[in-house]
Amino acid sequence: YSKAGVLLPTVSDVPRTDYPGIVDYFTNFLKSEPNGEIESGKIIIGTNWAQDAGIYEFTMGTTGAKVKGRYTFVYIFEDGEWKISQHHSSVMPEGAKPRPISEEEVKNLFQLWN
Repeated sequence: YSKAGVLLPTVSDVPRTDYPGIVDYFTNFLKSEPNGEIESGKIIIGTNWAQDAGIYEFTMGTTGAKVKGRYTFVYIFEDGEWKISQHHSSVMPEGAKPRPISEEEVKNLFQLWN
């Protein structure tokens, strides 16, 4: 990460805006033995910066659980190396899943407007 790197992580609500905070996040995240795969992405390249944004999925080696997320990495060329300046990752939002409804529940929907 760059000197002023920012991490908005996938599985934590705490923004990480300093090196110790970023290390803390990954120390805990790596305990789950994640294995990530990029499913799709878009790369933009500029002078001394690059951006990669898309969708990735992690499989947690310790449990087999899958976490699909959106990501954005902004890289900068700092001190002769490419470093992460900004890293944002968020779990994919899940839409409302339909559930069965009984006839009685349908009849009671009448009360919504009556």
